[in-house]
Amino acid sequence: MSGREVFEYALVRVVPRIERGEMINAGVLVYCRARSFVGARVHLDETRLRCLDPGADVAGVRAALRGYQEICAGGEEAGQAGGDDPGRRFRWLTAPRSTIVQPGPIHTGLTADPGAEVDRLLALLVR
Repeated sequence: MSGREVFEYALVRVVPRIERGEMINAGVLVYCRARSFVGARVHLDETRLRCLDPGADVAGVRAALRGYQEICAGGEEAGQAGGDDPGRRFRWLTAPRSTIVQPGPIHTGLTADPGAEVDRLLALLVR
């Protein structure tokens, strides 16, 4: 498969104090329908998180981020969502929510390798 395909992506943001609206990027979700691919990579900068909220529940945030990765991977560890097709898992993960860990808006692009795109976007937008 050498052709480029349309993919969608969304950042995973941490908003430790919802009332303030301040956030840091902590991950990226990528979905490519043509390749039946959904993937997530996360990176939590604890120092930046504690700058926004010194009392942030770092363990809770890490658990939520791990949940995004598990749901993208599918299987039993993902719970009920693990059996869904990649598109449904991506749509469920990118549905708006007002929690500390939440998805950003969905963007699109073209890629020949969705797996590499996850790593590229993580390096560009999160790290």
